[in-house]
Amino acid sequence: MRQKRSYEDISTGECLKTLGSLVGEFRLPSFLTPLCMIAEVIMEMMIPLLMATIIDDGVNAGNMNVILRTGGMMLVLALFGLAAGIGGGVFGAKASAGLAMNLRSKMFRSIQDYSFKNIDRFSTSGLITRLTTDVTNIQNAYQILLRMAMRAPMSLLIAMTMAMVISFRLSLIYLIAVIFLAVFLFAIIRKVSVYFRQVFEKYDDLNSSVQENVSAIRVVKAYVREEYEKDKFDKAVGNLYRLFVKAESLMVTNMPVMQATVYTCILLISWFGANAILQDELTTGELMSLLAYCMSILMSLMMLSMIFVMLTMSLASAQRVVEVIKEKSDITDPEDPVMQIKDGSVEFCGVDFGYNDTAEEYVLKDIDLSVRSGEVIGIIGGTGSGKSSLVSLIPRLYDVSEGSVKVGGVDVRQYSLKTLRDQVSMVLQKNNLFSGTVIENLRWGNEDAGIEECRWACALSGADEFVEKMQGGYEAHIDQGGANLSGGQRQRLCIARALIKKPKIIIFDDSTSAVDTATDAKIRKALNENLPDMTVFIIAQRINSVMNADRIIVMDDGVISDIGTHEELLASSEIYRDVYESQTNGNGDFDGIAS
Repeated sequence: MRQKRSYEDISTGECLKTLGSLVGEFRLPSFLTPLCMIAEVIMEMMIPLLMATIIDDGVNAGNMNVILRTGGMMLVLALFGLAAGIGGGVFGAKASAGLAMNLRSKMFRSIQDYSFKNIDRFSTSGLITRLTTDVTNIQNAYQILLRMAMRAPMSLLIAMTMAMVISFRLSLIYLIAVIFLAVFLFAIIRKVSVYFRQVFEKYDDLNSSVQENVSAIRVVKAYVREEYEKDKFDKAVGNLYRLFVKAESLMVTNMPVMQATVYTCILLISWFGANAILQDELTTGELMSLLAYCMSILMSLMMLSMIFVMLTMSLASAQRVVEVIKEKSDITDPEDPVMQIKDGSVEFCGVDFGYNDTAEEYVLKDIDLSVRSGEVIGIIGGTGSGKSSLVSLIPRLYDVSEGSVKVGGVDVRQYSLKTLRDQVSMVLQKNNLFSGTVIENLRWGNEDAGIEECRWACALSGADEFVEKMQGGYEAHIDQGGANLSGGQRQRLCIARALIKKPKIIIFDDSTSAVDTATDAKIRKALNENLPDMTVFIIAQRINSVMNADRIIVMDDGVISDIGTHEELLASSEIYRDVYESQTNGNGDFDGIAS
């Protein structure tokens, strides 16, 4: 069985290879940035040598021409270095922002291709964190990598070389300092990396808390649970705080050790350099150059430490991002897909299904069912009985674990996904609308639909009753999630959106639960009269919603308990009869009886 691959299993090499492939059209600025940094370093490293010339041949010798000429050269080098630094900043910003854009685009496209099973492997908050915080970490690290990762080593190498040219014996002090700091830095990073991995997992928890609270803020206020939500959020923030404190407590030791090393090097160079001047082994200008190179070397080390910190943080982010990109959809088009659906007939042949590959028990077991094209099928059952799971297999939102599902006489796995899902419309229990106008939401069903088709679909679903009263009518604005509409209005618009596709099969997954009984009956009557050839599946808790169906399926614990017409089930199914009598008497639904 296929196991979920954790981001911790993704190697550094695989991360770098994937990220490198997504630099794409920003390769040129990625190449120019380190070149600019090298040019800037070369300009800067020449200045201490010229400064030594000014002191030894100009100031000490009292030669004003040397001072002016050398000073002019230093000014030119400084200007070239400034231009190279600005170029590196501009090109680095383009390259890093471009990589972030490509990463987000690649991740979003990958998520759009996911099957429901793939989506189930990631939390919504986790995906949001990866698209935002993690990509931002990678963007910052890439910019530092292009600029500082080239500048710091080059500055260190050139400064060390120049120092050795001036005095090999004194430059050994720098070499010892570099080795000491490198070992110390490696030890810190090794410990800190563990904490940073945990930090990003806590970011997921934090985002989950915020997302859940904001999306359900009306429920929070209705139940006066503000204090509980505040405490839960504070707990998530506190966990993040504690991990950051642990990581930063280790990281801050880097700075005092670095400064102590710098000051020690300056003292040693000054002491031994002064003695060398007294013995005529070194000039005053050369000592000044050595001290300047000392600062360059140790500043380079500090930059390298920052680079390693950023790379340590970004490696965990990179692994999480690459995990999303590398995740392959469980449901894809076959090599030679069928592009035409003959009719709306549906057949389940020995179907077993489980959401999790490692689950010990299937959600659906041994399902055999044949539905004729144009037939209306009602489905009732308690919570967890497998109603939604059954119909989700028809448009191949999930694949069966065993057996097959056929539409129009062909296994759904042989169809093009677009062909199949264009002809199998689903109206889900949770009605999602998007920010935009009414007509823009309706055209999700058919982007080429005209205003008359939209009016026709709204008339069938009963949505025309309120749409035409809204200011702007079909051009009226809908807030994100349809927040400015009632539950029943959202459901009717979602039904209209599904009908615009004019599918061969339509599935109502408890999608009229928010409308009153009279409106529910009106919608069903309109569908029967206007779309008689369409196969209809109706999942409902109210028997009134399914009693006029051609056949009704009673689901119980993942199996088809009974199937027949309303009258047949009243005579043969104890479960159905108990639910009917309970609802007729006005007290209870399927779940109430089942419990």
